[in-house]
Amino acid sequence: MTARSQAKLVLPMLVLLLAGGIYYSLVASKTQRESPVLSEKIWQIEIIEVRQQTLSPTVTLYGRIESPEQLKAAAPGGGIVDRVYVRNGARVSKGAPLVTMDKRDFSVALQQARADVRDMDSQIAELEIRNRSNRASLQTERELTTLAEAEVDRLVALKKQKLSADTALNSAHSELARRQLAVTSRELEVDSHPARLQILNARKDRGKAQYDQAKLAMDRSAVRAPFDAIISEVAVAAGDRVSLGQLLVSLFPLHALEIRAHLPINYIDSVQPAIASKETLFASVVGRGDLGRFPLLRLSGEAEATGIDVYFAIDSDAVQYRPGELLALSLQLPAQSDVFAVPYQAIYGNSRIYRVDEDRLQAIDIVSIGQARMDDQVQVLIRSDAIADGDRIVVTHLPNAVSGLKVKVGGN
Repeated sequence: MTARSQAKLVLPMLVLLLAGGIYYSLVASKTQRESPVLSEKIWQIEIIEVRQQTLSPTVTLYGRIESPEQLKAAAPGGGIVDRVYVRNGARVSKGAPLVTMDKRDFSVALQQARADVRDMDSQIAELEIRNRSNRASLQTERELTTLAEAEVDRLVALKKQKLSADTALNSAHSELARRQLAVTSRELEVDSHPARLQILNARKDRGKAQYDQAKLAMDRSAVRAPFDAIISEVAVAAGDRVSLGQLLVSLFPLHALEIRAHLPINYIDSVQPAIASKETLFASVVGRGDLGRFPLLRLSGEAEATGIDVYFAIDSDAVQYRPGELLALSLQLPAQSDVFAVPYQAIYGNSRIYRVDEDRLQAIDIVSIGQARMDDQVQVLIRSDAIADGDRIVVTHLPNAVSGLKVKVGGN
C-alpha cells in the first residue's frame, strides 16, 4: 500500500473522530434545566356569610285577565241584523241597546203561535158544547130505549095471545136494538170527553209554549246590556243575515274580572295554609305597584304536574284592564322562618349552592322558596338543613364549579 492510499483511509476517520469529539463536547457543556413542577390552579371568588332569617318571599307569576261572567249574546233565530249601536271596546250602561234584529223575521212565528192557541181554545169550547149536548141526548136516548123495551114487551104479550103478527114484533126488536146502540154510542161520547179534553189541553199547552218561545225570540231580537259592561267583540254589522245561535256581540261586566296565573308546584304548600286560615295574600304588577294590589281569591279545582292555577280579583274601578291581557305579577307569600337570602348568581341549576370549606368548594342541595328585595337588591330565599349561620357561600358564578375545587377568596 502506498502512502497516498493510506492517506485516503486515514483522513475520513480523522474527520469522523473530530465531529464526534465536538458533539460530545457540546453535550457535556449544555445547561441543565430543572423539570417543571405541576401546581393546582386556584380560582378567585367572592363570598357572603349567611344568616337564618324570617322573611316573606315573593314569587313572580305570569297571569292572564279573564272574565268568568263574560256574556255572549247570540241570535234567537234566523234573520237580518237591523242596527248595531256599539263598537268594540265601548263602555255601556245597564239597559243600553246593543244590537237589534228585524222584528218582521219573528212576528210571523209569533202570530202563528198565537193563532194556534186561539184555535185550541175554540176546539175546547166546541168540545164542552158537544159534551153538554151528548149528556142531554143520552137522557133522551135512554127514555126512548125504555119505550122501545115496553113496546117489545107489549107485542110479546100480544103474540102469546095470538093477537100480534111476527112482523110487528120483529120491527119492535129492531127499534129496541137501534135505541140500545144509540145509548151505547152516546155513553161512549160522554165517557171519552175527559180524554179528548186532556188531548186538546195538551195541544193548547204546546201551542202556548210555542207562543212563549216566539215571544221570547221577539224580545231577544233586541239585545240590551244586562249590566254595566265593556264590549269585547261585535261580530255583525247592520244588514248581515244571521242564523240561530250565531254570535252577535260579547261583553263583560266591570265587576267580574279576574287574573288567572299558574303557581309552580313548590309554592303550593306555602299558599294553601294561608287560604285555609282565610289569610289574604296580595299580588301586584311587577314594576308597577301603583296599578293596585290584587287579592288571591282561590285555587283551581285541579292541579297539574307543574303546579296549579290561582285566581286574583280585580277592583271594579280598574277599567284599564281587558280580558286576554297578560300581566307579570309579584305574589307576596306568607312569612317563612329559617331561610337564607343569597344573590341569584349563587344558585346553580335552581337547586344547588357551594360553600367554602378550607379553601375547597362543597356542593349543597337547597330548596328555593321565593325571592325578596333586600337592600335594594332582589335575592333568592333558600332553605337547607346543611347550611348553618356563618357559612361562607360562593357568590361568584363559576362555570366549572364542582365539589373539591380549590378557591381563594378575593382580597385575601
